[in-house]
Amino acid sequence: MATAPIPSVQKAWIYPEYGKSSEVLKLDENFPVPEVKEDQVLIKVVAASLNPIDFKRMLGIFRNTDSPRPIVPGYDVAGVVVKVGSQVKKFKVGDEVYGDINEKAVDGPKQFGTLAEYTAAEERVLALKPNNLSFVEAASLPLAIETAYEAFERAELSAGKSVLVLGGAGGVGTLAIQLAKQVFGASRVASTASTRKLDLLRSLGADSAIDYTKEKFEELPEKFDVVFDTVGEGEKAVKAAKEGGKVVAIIPPVTPPTIIFFLTSNGAILEKLKPYLESGKVKPVLDPNSPFPFSKTVEAFSHLETSRATGKVVVYPIP
Repeated sequence: MATAPIPSVQKAWIYPEYGKSSEVLKLDENFPVPEVKEDQVLIKVVAASLNPIDFKRMLGIFRNTDSPRPIVPGYDVAGVVVKVGSQVKKFKVGDEVYGDINEKAVDGPKQFGTLAEYTAAEERVLALKPNNLSFVEAASLPLAIETAYEAFERAELSAGKSVLVLGGAGGVGTLAIQLAKQVFGASRVASTASTRKLDLLRSLGADSAIDYTKEKFEELPEKFDVVFDTVGEGEKAVKAAKEGGKVVAIIPPVTPPTIIFFLTSNGAILEKLKPYLESGKVKPVLDPNSPFPFSKTVEAFSHLETSRATGKVVVYPIP
């Protein structure tokens, strides 16, 4: 049982209709705290991070498979377990956990997301927070790091192969550079960014930092075993791959034989990566403007929507 009483209502950011975040996102101070199913835990949210999928969902891009409105946005969470369902085995009240609470990114994501005081999530999408990470750092990781991991699994990246990460300064890209090098053992990692972000790419382990404002990466003589497109470069991404190389993407447009995918959230990936996070081999990368306080969630979305954010945009403290 929880030690502190759990309220029936909470503060939550919600949108009752689809549209731009600046127009539809509202703070509700009396929103119901979600019920916990048998395989779920209730989390007192400490920090949450934003992802591009949050504002795309808010615009109604996948309304045909979405949950009913009003919707509390937010996929990523870090917080403390305050209640456990009857079938939960991995976690107990008081555990510090993190994860991407939506198992399927676009197929029926939860009505009650993470930009609220409390959220409920299945134990299979969660993991214990690494002790060396703050809640802000932990909240920045799940969707992005799991996406990068799944991309490289799908591309069959293995030790000794070369990798090009398109969009290396973004939320997924900053982690992809590190995973390629530290976890998958890539022999060479190149990545693209704008001029002022090239030093960041190098600091994350990129052997080659390509300034996309000055060079056309698809025309460079070097070709790669794996190209991971996080920004929607389409045909250009294919041109950068070696004959027989693999191209994976998370944003359209894509050109065959590119593999495009939406993440399936899985706490087991976070558990697998825990040693790399605890040793500091893989580090969270936070946008310099993070964290945004809960009251400034609309501003946090506006910043993310500029496409100029570096690393992850996090909301903290909540509330």
